[in-house]
Amino acid sequence: LGEIGLFALRAPESAGGVGLGLPEAVLVFEEAGRALLPGPLVAGHLAGSAGLVAGAADGSVVVTALEGAWTGGGAPLVEHLRAADAVLVLDEGGEARVLSPGELPAEPIRSVDPLTPLHRVQHRVHGRNAGGADGAFAEGGAGDAGGAVGEGGAGGAVGTSAGGGTDAAALRRDAALLTAAQQLGSACRTLELAVGYAREREQFGRPIGAFQAVQQLCAGMLVRSETARSVVYAAAVTADEGEVCAAKLLADTAAVHNARDCLQVHGGMGFTWEAEVHLHLKRAWLRSEQWRTAVTSEEQLASALVRPICH
Repeated sequence: LGEIGLFALRAPESAGGVGLGLPEAVLVFEEAGRALLPGPLVAGHLAGSAGLVAGAADGSVVVTALEGAWTGGGAPLVEHLRAADAVLVLDEGGEARVLSPGELPAEPIRSVDPLTPLHRVQHRVHGRNAGGADGAFAEGGAGDAGGAVGEGGAGGAVGTSAGGGTDAAALRRDAALLTAAQQLGSACRTLELAVGYAREREQFGRPIGAFQAVQQLCAGMLVRSETARSVVYAAAVTADEGEVCAAKLLADTAAVHNARDCLQVHGGMGFTWEAEVHLHLKRAWLRSEQWRTAVTSEEQLASALVRPICH
């Protein structure tokens, strides 16, 4: 993935990147979601395109990410920690920080997705942001940390604040949108799987796709997919915070509900290890709790609607 430019997609060509923008990144991550590619792809892309971690752009360094409110205010989770060489910390405010995995006091927990191992962070961790300043993250007891892994400063316009530092809020917004793109790709893939199976699976001498109940399931999947697609693509062009929230909310809904309906169409076959349907559902559940959750998105959208009325 590093060799084909996934992690340097938005880095400027002068820095060895591809020089594309957020809309192109969304298209790429949509296909990654369709193919169920495992790994901390969003974190690697953010670190590589913004020049936060040396080696992230070409894939020689694996970067995962840690956000402050991953599980609705509880202790945050980090994916693929054992395989990572660096951890990109994106808390609620300030600039992004980069830590080494050994600086995180975390314990492994069982993940609903067998292809996404998870660790729960237990205590306070310290690190330096991309500009070199000291910072702290998370809750709990005290912990000492060494230096940061990052190069310092952001390369290009990805997540760059007005002062030239690395804006954690902008990176969180981009992470939510790219995760929504993965959810969109997954929703489209489960739609394809459901329609394909309905055409070839026969019952009572007829393809099950001839039955109205199955047709309604597939039609609902199509509506959810195309609705999510329009909102995700629009948010990729505008990079508006409210539109990103709407995109994540609708993409999460499409991915989860499409996977569940696809399981319904497949029947018992959808739960077997030979089928990829249940893997899409498990990955959709996990992604729906990353970055912008449904509650967070709904609250931000409601605040945006109420604010003009109050003024």
